[in-house]
Amino acid sequence: MGVLSGLQPQAVFKFFEELCAIPHGSHNTKAVSDYLADFARARGLKFRQDELNNVIIWKAPTAGYENAAAVMIQGHMDMVAEKDADCARDMEKEGLDLFVDGDLIGARGTTLGGDDGIAVAMALAVLDAEDIPHGPLECLFTVDEEVGMLGARGLDASDLRAKYMLNIDSEKEKVFTVSCAGSTRAVCTLPVKREAFAGTLCRLTVEGLAGGHSGEEIHKGRANSNIIMGRALTELMNASDLRLLTVSGGAKDNAIPRDAAALVAVKDLRAAESAVCALGAALANEYRTADGGIRVKLSAAESDLVPMDGDSTRRVAAFLFCAPNGVQMMSAEVPGLVQTSLNLGHVCTEGDAVVGRFMIRSSVNSQAAETTQKVITLTKVLGGSVDIPASYSAWQYRPESHLRDVMVEAFRALYGEEPKIEALHAGLECGILSGKMPDLDCISFGPDLTDIHTPRERLHIASAERTWRLMLETLKRLK
Repeated sequence: MGVLSGLQPQAVFKFFEELCAIPHGSHNTKAVSDYLADFARARGLKFRQDELNNVIIWKAPTAGYENAAAVMIQGHMDMVAEKDADCARDMEKEGLDLFVDGDLIGARGTTLGGDDGIAVAMALAVLDAEDIPHGPLECLFTVDEEVGMLGARGLDASDLRAKYMLNIDSEKEKVFTVSCAGSTRAVCTLPVKREAFAGTLCRLTVEGLAGGHSGEEIHKGRANSNIIMGRALTELMNASDLRLLTVSGGAKDNAIPRDAAALVAVKDLRAAESAVCALGAALANEYRTADGGIRVKLSAAESDLVPMDGDSTRRVAAFLFCAPNGVQMMSAEVPGLVQTSLNLGHVCTEGDAVVGRFMIRSSVNSQAAETTQKVITLTKVLGGSVDIPASYSAWQYRPESHLRDVMVEAFRALYGEEPKIEALHAGLECGILSGKMPDLDCISFGPDLTDIHTPRERLHIASAERTWRLMLETLKRLK
């Protein structure tokens, strides 16, 4: 008897427990991919397992649904494999140690992988059943969603015909997600030259910022330490002749940076200190509500590194000070939704170059392209170059959506209330897949999951059962 045996829906939790017995962290998905291929093979279902380990399983329509449009049920098979410091489990080789606590399912000492194992389990339960009415099914299981949606990005969608997609990768029951931002990563490189300069060496720091997720919290008016550093360098150059040695700030392009530091040589130390003091007071006033802990400091430093020349110093400072950053436009269709933003999340000095990394997000592809071009234009004017290592399409809000209408009706029938309709200024696989299949009508939904990506992750059993019934009712109505 399995730990989850007896829970309802029984078929869903049977497959979920089988999945949890297979190690399936990101970049470690071959075994679970083979499990899915074996599942299809054992049932005589058409399937495709690609070189990335993505798996697609097709199932013919049930009686009476022969003329219905194809429906895709989609989720990702990888999980974030995290564990407590004292947990001895090898998540590369061992399955999870599941437990049930009232209405909750968890895994002892590790993440549970309900994100997104519950989607895989629900799709398998539909594929395995003989008594669930549905149109033609295309069940897509992608890999490495948690580390950049690599499976979806590399997927060949040429043999997919679905008109509707049910993405089961949301963690809040009663919420339908209907749009998400696309994303572009831009890496800007400014070459610099160095020459001797007689000045007092100092360390300039920006610290104490709140930071946050560059999609979910970009609208909160928080300061970006790299942009503040550009402002600080500009203020110091206005007060004293100055040369930059190194500059760094932030750690990831998708996180609002909380700190930055620079080594500078200043000709007039007293004037530089006065400028920093004045800037600190101005910032404390400007950000007193949104980012009240911000601090700018100038302290003594030592280094054998030769400073950048005057032209290089000015170009780097101008890049940091003038770079577009933050919210660029709010949506006119979805109240409160950030439509377009960007974040200069990481800056570093690499030898004789300064590198800045942006995350650009938009739910409108043309606006993403425009914002990216602004970054490219600024960088090139300042003598630099730009590389775009990754980009994927937005999932733009559809004013008319038959799938949304059907799911809302199904929700009302089951819950007796209205669902919440939301759009995200962050990425979902729906964006990539709708970019590959432009006519695809998508909804993202799912059961309640709490504390995902941590060992405290829990799947709410009753919520999963209601979500299952909602999916079945939707499939029934898509006739």
